[in-house]
Amino acid sequence: PQKRHLHGTVPHLRRRQNFEAGTATAVRLTGARTACPPLTTMTEPTKYRGWHSRGYLPHFDQPGLVQSITYRLHDALPLPVVEAMQQDHHWQDNIEKRQQLEKYLDVGYGNCFLRDEQIATLIEDSWKYFDGQRYRLIAWVVMPNHVHVLIEVFEGHLLDKIVQSWKSYTALKANKRLKLTGRFWYPDYFDRYVRDEKHFGNLVRYIHSNPVKAGLVRSAELWPFSSISLWQEERGQLVRT
Repeated sequence: PQKRHLHGTVPHLRRRQNFEAGTATAVRLTGARTACPPLTTMTEPTKYRGWHSRGYLPHFDQPGLVQSITYRLHDALPLPVVEAMQQDHHWQDNIEKRQQLEKYLDVGYGNCFLRDEQIATLIEDSWKYFDGQRYRLIAWVVMPNHVHVLIEVFEGHLLDKIVQSWKSYTALKANKRLKLTGRFWYPDYFDRYVRDEKHFGNLVRYIHSNPVKAGLVRSAELWPFSSISLWQEERGQLVRT
């Protein structure tokens, strides 16, 4: 298969859009998309929500953005940590607090149901199912109690609906396998949109290196539930094979 270098996958900045919180840069991906028809015909324009919150974390919804998404199991964090996050709605803007949260997740708190090979595969398959229809699937990793996934959202689809479909389907199937009922995922998710090519590269590297950082494997290539096999590093550049 033809290799695509990062600078050919992540395009230059196409436009600048003024958001309520200031001016942010929107990044669009170029390159071939899978030719799949949409599942439904849009009868009216999709109402994108921009910055919004469901009472937990603020999210940004805009078509064409490359979004890094993290969501976790319902018991992946100690209750005092969850309560502190709920009281501080701006923690995601604080680098130190975000890093501390990542450390909590990487410790492997909770039941870590995603260690189950069949459940981890179920999560990956849920992302791949609508790849080329609702979004472009770029990179991912399934950790024992949380996941990271990088996608380009296509026109006509809302990010929160995409994440909701992933979580509702996999929760139902995972609970059935585990013979459990009740909440599987924590009800919200964390998203960050890609600002430029450097940010994109850092995110892909972070996603793939997470199992190593968490002490699960010595080499990222040894972790079976990620997209690292689709990427290579050549002369300091990421290459999609």
